[in-house]
Amino acid sequence: MDCIFCKIIAGKIPTKILKETSSTISFLDAFPLAKGHVLVIPKNHHEKIQDMSHEENTDLFSLVYLMISKVDSLTGGTLVAVHNGKVAGQEVPHVHVHLVPRSTNDSAGTIHSMFNSTLKLSESEIEELYQKLKI
Repeated sequence: MDCIFCKIIAGKIPTKILKETSSTISFLDAFPLAKGHVLVIPKNHHEKIQDMSHEENTDLFSLVYLMISKVDSLTGGTLVAVHNGKVAGQEVPHVHVHLVPRSTNDSAGTIHSMFNSTLKLSESEIEELYQKLKI
C-alpha cells in the first residue's frame, strides 16, 4: 500500500510523534496550516471513521481529547476537522483528525465560509432528511 500515514506508522517516514497508544498515534503535521497543527490517526488503515471498530474509534477520539488541550494551550482555540472520504475533501485515504490552532488574525474563517451559499430547504425536505438521519 502506498499510504503516507501507513509509512509513518511503519517508521519509514520520520515524524515528530507526540503521543502513541496501542492503536492510535498523534504527530506534528508535516505541512502545517498553523504552528502546532497536529494529526491524530489510527494505526490500522481505514478510509472512513465508520470503517473502524468501536474500540479503534474510542481510542482515536480519546487521544484527540487528550491532545486538544495541548494544542488549545497554544492560541486558546482549536479547529477539529475530519474529512471523511474523498468527496468530503480527504486528501489521504486514511482516517485522520486535524487539530489546528486558531487565532483571531489567521486567514481561516468559519465552517460556513467553506461553502458558497447556505441551503434553503422546504419543510418537506427537512422532514425527509430528519427521517433518514434519526437513529
